[in-house]
Amino acid sequence: MARRFGDRKDGALLRNLDGIHFITPIIYPNRADNEAFISERIDLTNIDAYLEKKNAEGPEYRYNLFQLLVTAALKTITLRPKLNRFIANRNTYQRNEVSCSFVVKKQFSDRGAEALAFIHAKDSDTLESVHQEIYRQITSRRSEDSNSVDRSTDNMDMFNRMPRWLGKAIVRFICFLDRHGWVPADLVATDPYYSSVVLTNLGSIGLHAGYHHLTNWGTNSVFIIIGERKKRPYFDDEGNVTMRDSVDIGLTVDERIADGYYCSKTIRLLKKLLDQPELLERPLSEEVEY
Repeated sequence: MARRFGDRKDGALLRNLDGIHFITPIIYPNRADNEAFISERIDLTNIDAYLEKKNAEGPEYRYNLFQLLVTAALKTITLRPKLNRFIANRNTYQRNEVSCSFVVKKQFSDRGAEALAFIHAKDSDTLESVHQEIYRQITSRRSEDSNSVDRSTDNMDMFNRMPRWLGKAIVRFICFLDRHGWVPADLVATDPYYSSVVLTNLGSIGLHAGYHHLTNWGTNSVFIIIGERKKRPYFDDEGNVTMRDSVDIGLTVDERIADGYYCSKTIRLLKKLLDQPELLERPLSEEVEY
């Protein structure tokens, strides 16, 4: 689709919104002031069985829960495109691509450096291709010098080395560019807040899932936190209890991009994909009944 006047390089301006979605960004312009937090508990029974089967085939890089969650998030946003909208400078845009980002810890130590992984999804992607891309990016980041930093971090350090007044003035100017979508691509190439969804796997470091804020910088409208794996009680209709492995996830969403009903159906789809992970073997754009 040809780019039209008013579009950004990363998104198309939505020109036919209903009245409330046109007015809301004008009277509530800040993303961080319009957060809706959703907490969900995922039963891992089917996921564990699926992963055991997949890993029995002896892949070079084992399949794990995080890869399933990344793929499920990408497929959910692909099929629920309002979650791939963002608001900037009081305008609403449809993002040009579905993408996700996450932090890679190079070493599990207090001094271990962090790097950012960024996945640009395609409609034809499946769990297999996402699995391979995650493997490529994690091995690439961890093979770098443990003291190296990604480009975005290096750029921030550059401003910090300037005289304070000059650094602050340049950063304020860049914030102006950010509002209009004019930040040079190489400055934000690995910036997680320019992706469709940011994921953080706190369970890998023994922490609970919980709320994480959005930011007014960038275009990110969805943040997902993955908590630690634990056995938790589940009750059937008769009140009988069983202990099952589960994981809590927290989702923070910019509530201006979609109404509550749309978000509710989106969560239903995400849970369907995680309850039936074999659906993730199909292309991201293939429809799912839910």
